[in-house]
Amino acid sequence: MRNRVIVAFLLIVVTQIPAPSLRAQTPQRGQQPQPPAGPAPRWPDGRVNLAAPLGQVGVWQGDGRLVINQKSYEPRTTLNAWIDIKDIPLQDWARELVDARHGEFLKFEPHARCKPSGAARQFVTPYGFEIVEMPELNRVYFMDIGGPHSFRIIYMDRKDHPKNVVPSYYGDSVGRWEGDTLVIDTVGFNEKFWLSRDGLPHTDRLHLTERFSRPDARTLKYEVTIDDPGAYTAPWTSGFNLRWTEGTEVWEYVCQDNNQFPISVFDDTAAGSNSPIVP
Repeated sequence: MRNRVIVAFLLIVVTQIPAPSLRAQTPQRGQQPQPPAGPAPRWPDGRVNLAAPLGQVGVWQGDGRLVINQKSYEPRTTLNAWIDIKDIPLQDWARELVDARHGEFLKFEPHARCKPSGAARQFVTPYGFEIVEMPELNRVYFMDIGGPHSFRIIYMDRKDHPKNVVPSYYGDSVGRWEGDTLVIDTVGFNEKFWLSRDGLPHTDRLHLTERFSRPDARTLKYEVTIDDPGAYTAPWTSGFNLRWTEGTEVWEYVCQDNNQFPISVFDDTAAGSNSPIVP
């Protein structure tokens, strides 16, 4: 049993590491460090460009965490978070659920079963994501690579959400520009994904306010305010930074082609089964 738990832990860690060709380039011995990042690129009209400069390609990548959690299955990776989990206004049932999820090495996470990753979890899926602005359509798209290779639509031409939104993984997102910051208001989430890689829960009452800014050419700052009276006693805010990977385009990634995560290493009764594990 001990060996199976160790194998499971290693499997989770490996599946979250970007492919070598996509990793941020860090100087090795004898190599020159990268030059300064430089200012964020801008469109011809002067507005900041959150994607690749004209004529170039690239994606955003990151492994950010929303909370510091000493009970995490990988606590050191959480140390750069902006807020400690003890300061998160979790309801009692939600705090118990977070501890249980990390106690089981996050083995029931929906992302590992090829489910779309909504909310903050979307931005730390493997291999990164691309931001595509379509001003002629009044749309912004977030194109994922890892997971189910899906996309999220941000509607820039309306201020309100439709009545009776059908709950979904990405919800209904309405965006606007505040100076150089893209602000996105989203409601209408289902409960079939985890709020973040930290194992934080949510309910279908979740309301997100996300803010995206680009302080320099290589950094995307993500800030999110979480308001979910079903799981938290008050709204709270956190975020993380993402890094620019130049020269990489969105490429085909079909999670289902090799989805061997379900749970044979944890539970002998599941060996050989292709049925998804209900989180």
